[in-house]
Amino acid sequence: MSPIPFSGCPIDRADHERRDPDWIERQAAREDARFLPVWRLQVLVKDGATPALAWARGVVREHMNPRVGAVLLGVYEGVAHFAVDLSLHEDPLERLGVSGAARFGDVRALAMQLAEAEIATAGFARARVDWHARHCFCAACGAPTASRAGGAQRVCTECRAEHFPRTDPVVISVVERGGRCLLGRQRAFPPEMFSALAGFIDAAESIEEAVAREVKEEVGLSLERVRYVASQPWPFPSSLMIGCIAEALPGEVEVDSGELEDAQWFTRDQVRRALAGERGVGLVLPPPMAIANHLLRRWIAEAD
Repeated sequence: MSPIPFSGCPIDRADHERRDPDWIERQAAREDARFLPVWRLQVLVKDGATPALAWARGVVREHMNPRVGAVLLGVYEGVAHFAVDLSLHEDPLERLGVSGAARFGDVRALAMQLAEAEIATAGFARARVDWHARHCFCAACGAPTASRAGGAQRVCTECRAEHFPRTDPVVISVVERGGRCLLGRQRAFPPEMFSALAGFIDAAESIEEAVAREVKEEVGLSLERVRYVASQPWPFPSSLMIGCIAEALPGEVEVDSGELEDAQWFTRDQVRRALAGERGVGLVLPPPMAIANHLLRRWIAEAD
């Protein structure tokens, strides 16, 4: 499979080193340390024909949200990389002195514009900054929390409870039977768009059990087999898409109207033509930014 957007971050997350606050401060104080400004979950990019992440020097810390601090992403090529939240300011571009040379861009919109490593890094920075913004107070006692380990955890200032960044697992599955695949359509989708079936994994549930439950709930089919294909970090805000291909047992499709607007079987030829961007197929598929696109390409490749 081709690289899946938001995966492949090249930064070493420096788990052992980040436990030493003095080491973090020394790295942040180095002249070559790099800081990625994040403003209201948008990342700073160079404003040109080819977007690229716009890294700042340490002086940017003067403008960051003190509750979040400088979030250590990790180390790449011997240089520490941080994310800094500038969301408290109405016009951070003016404060940084980069108006006209850089802009803040939506990470989702940048997914197919930035290089593979850069969009993975941007997604990591967005997810981590977002987590800090959502966890400034302790879930156990309500007191303020403080960032620790370079932003890899927060600790309650009163009860000392430790809080760590979470990832919400989601299963997403191409359901196949007899050379066709079953895809679902949500009401919010553009005309003729269908995608793989997806849902969050419940507590105390395996990947295979979650796939079987979601398929049964959404389209009324039981499964014979579930196999894992690939995964995708999805930083909106902090999910992990677990891609599978599932084989359905005989049975009629019964669409749960509370979940889907429609579900239909499609042939490999229809999917192949839709992936090629053909019109008049009666099927529009998610773009390459989405793991559903990659799952369907794998389903076609296996037959070819």
